[in-house]
Amino acid sequence: QVQLVESGGGLVQPGGSLRLSCAASGTIFSITVMGWYRQAPGKQRELVATISSGSSTNYADSVKGRFTISKDNANNTVYLQMNSLKPEDTAVYYCYLYQLQRLSRGYNYWGQGTQVTVSS
Repeated sequence: QVQLVESGGGLVQPGGSLRLSCAASGTIFSITVMGWYRQAPGKQRELVATISSGSSTNYADSVKGRFTISKDNANNTVYLQMNSLKPEDTAVYYCYLYQLQRLSRGYNYWGQGTQVTVSS
């Protein structure tokens, strides 16, 4: 079992910055992908950024050049640095973890979400 706790959301003006954090605890296996997804009202949850246990990263086209995902393996924490924020970035942001567990079965875990609002 894995628990994910997010922090860092809030209200910010357009052009501003926020840094989200997600701390993972529980049984963490060696093959892992962590990342951030977001969901705006009336829309489906979408990928923002991911980072693998090998530190490979992927970004949504809409955030490339503005957002940076990173991790601290020592404390099982993933970060999302968000710069040049736009009103379109307003959403609930969810921390995500995928890993191979027993018999190489894949499991997905989600944080409870943190609200990011970009508005003047």
